[in-house]
Amino acid sequence: MNYENIDDIYSANHTFRDKLAATLAEISPDEATALPEGEKWSIQQIVEHLSMVDFGISRICMKLLDASKADGKTSDGSFALTVNFDERASEIAGLKVEAPERVHPTGDVDIAEALERMDANREAFDSMKNDFEHFDFSTHKFPHPFFGDLTAGEWLVMAGLHQKRHTRQIEKLLARVKEPAL
Repeated sequence: MNYENIDDIYSANHTFRDKLAATLAEISPDEATALPEGEKWSIQQIVEHLSMVDFGISRICMKLLDASKADGKTSDGSFALTVNFDERASEIAGLKVEAPERVHPTGDVDIAEALERMDANREAFDSMKNDFEHFDFSTHKFPHPFFGDLTAGEWLVMAGLHQKRHTRQIEKLLARVKEPAL
């Protein structure tokens, strides 16, 4: 991952979100709720989970940016991930990770509603872009269950990577759902 500035992160995150939306546009209601053997969540549940995590990350970013704004330190607009973040991202890429209970899907939210929630979260992220560009957010951090303490910028990266990861999961799950029965 190479993000030199906030624009790079926003651009990548929009690409990840667009890829997710395109993938979901091809899914029928039956495919959305199918649960192949050995799977814990359906595609619909994964998308609900994404909307929940997205909301949480937007709130974390907002709090961290508010603290950074209160400090009044400005930024030159550059961005770099910590070595720890890159190492942990490489580590987790091939692992199946159990989500914390608080972001487990209920199963009561369909894909359209989850996407509406994600659109609202995207607007929240977009409204923070100016603050990301103008304030030094390197001081304040919030812990991630696997990555440890992250800055607002790293949480922003995490939002996109989380969508990318689950889009790949949805694609694999969809292929299993579409397999002809023997």
